[in-house]
Amino acid sequence: MSDKEELVRFGVSFPSQLIGQFDAFIEEQGYKNRSEAIRDLARKVLLEPTRLGSDEFVAGTIVVVYDHHVRELPIVLMDIQHDYHHDIVSNMHVHLNHDQCLEVIVVRGQMGTLRELHERIQIQKGVSYAELSVTFAEPQGTEAHAHGHGQNHGHGHHHGSRHSHSRQEDER
Repeated sequence: MSDKEELVRFGVSFPSQLIGQFDAFIEEQGYKNRSEAIRDLARKVLLEPTRLGSDEFVAGTIVVVYDHHVRELPIVLMDIQHDYHHDIVSNMHVHLNHDQCLEVIVVRGQMGTLRELHERIQIQKGVSYAELSVTFAEPQGTEAHAHGHGQNHGHGHHHGSRHSHSRQEDER
């Protein structure tokens, strides 16, 4: 929150048991006061993917847990990601155990397209968990993509990846 942003005060009533649980929660989380915690909860609710319009430009992650032994599933998931390569910034693959893999896919694009990507992943047989989490982002202009960098997914092939750098990185 910026220093110049106007604060509006309002009253909130809680049942005593709920406020006790809430106070314990905010203490565990390290909040200094109830207002900070309520502001964060309000922001979180407003960023629920189901609440955002399809045209909203967002950035976020799709976290996927799947059984890599399910026939063709790793290939199907890779093919789906290829269909959305313009919206995928990066991904990370982790072997959780002998059977399960966790994949974190960093995404940036229009909410409708990312929701579609998430749904295509989520419905695959062998995917036990898939969650899309987003925040608002500024659309990137074409100048941010003027220089491409290779992205190796560790599957024996290489892609050109479009992404921008921080200002500090560009000044080096």
